[in-house]
Amino acid sequence: MDLFGKQRRRKLSAQPWPEAWRSSALRRAPLYGLLPAAEREQLESLVQIFLAEKTFEGCGGLQIDDEIRVAIATSACILQLRPDADLYPRLDTVLVYPDTFVVNHTVEQDNGLVTETSEELLGESWDSGALILSWSDVIRDADQLGDGCNVVLHEFAHQLDEENSAAEGVPLLPDTALAADWARVFGAAYAALCAAVTDGDETYLDPYAAESPAEFFAVATEEFFTAGAGLKQAQQELYAVLARYYCLDPALWLPE
Repeated sequence: MDLFGKQRRRKLSAQPWPEAWRSSALRRAPLYGLLPAAEREQLESLVQIFLAEKTFEGCGGLQIDDEIRVAIATSACILQLRPDADLYPRLDTVLVYPDTFVVNHTVEQDNGLVTETSEELLGESWDSGALILSWSDVIRDADQLGDGCNVVLHEFAHQLDEENSAAEGVPLLPDTALAADWARVFGAAYAALCAAVTDGDETYLDPYAAESPAEFFAVATEEFFTAGAGLKQAQQELYAVLARYYCLDPALWLPE
């Protein structure tokens, strides 16, 4: 980022939050209210930058207002509290539907046959500058904090993964030591989950995490931030590498 961009961000981050924003964040992004004071102050600065740099568009008749913008930006920026985070440089636009939405996909089979499929989704992250969310599911997740589900955290974790181009469950990591531990811990945890799902065994993480390494990282991120104490107890090494990456320890401030 050039000098002008850095100066612009410093000015934006220094702006105080309107009281209405704080009310929206507490209601629709409840992790905001659980953060320690220093991290909450840092988060508010990041949200100011995010809202200035990203565009929100309502779809399916939804009218975008400050409550929607602040709620989504607050949850998204919780993933950016680590040093030198760059606020999703590949993302330009957040598209928000009132409810679940249908996406059409073109699928090419191994034999070359191309088919069209439709899927109802809560959210989707694209590598072309856009991310889609269902507002009703953002509200549901806020109302049920602690169940391991959060569509905003999930989709923005995909954005972090996509910064590393391959989108294979490995975001940009700060050092070789963490990269080595990440490969070992995530590789073993993902393999164990896939084996358990294949055998029909009960799993701690949502079985959807076995779809791919990218989905494993996104689901693990949801669990880390919304049910951290449980993840720490169930899969201590997985929790530890996520804590090193995100530079946070949510098991300390999340309700049991």
